[in-house]
Amino acid sequence: MARKGKGREAKLSYNGNLRVENRNGLIVNTEMFEANGTAVGGDKGYDTADFVAECRNLKVTPHVAQNLGRRGGSAVDARTTRHVGYAISQRKRKRIEECLGWLKTIALLRKVRHRGIYEVGWVFTFAAAAYNLVRMRNLAIQAA
Repeated sequence: MARKGKGREAKLSYNGNLRVENRNGLIVNTEMFEANGTAVGGDKGYDTADFVAECRNLKVTPHVAQNLGRRGGSAVDARTTRHVGYAISQRKRKRIEECLGWLKTIALLRKVRHRGIYEVGWVFTFAAAAYNLVRMRNLAIQAA
């Protein structure tokens, strides 16, 4: 059970995560969890000193959105932001929103009709595969 805001009723909810490749906007991985109120999207919420330090420790460049409004500023510094690839990555971030929007509206996952983590998980993965087929068709039309 999860709430969408303070004072709102608790509803049975699920948290679906996607991993999308930046070049063509295809979904490469899906995960489904029961919503427990602790989920953080890969956005400004990941702009923390610990997360950035661990990425650097793993020899991974943290391409997370900067949280410039936070006291103390962003943990992502010029070592990352000075590169052209960081700017490109930030522009491509919208592709995940396109996938999620399609899944909610076209694939009817805004109000899922199944119950249970396994049933909802396979429907989520199946819908992601359908999205990829539609996306590949559209990419082929653009290339022609």
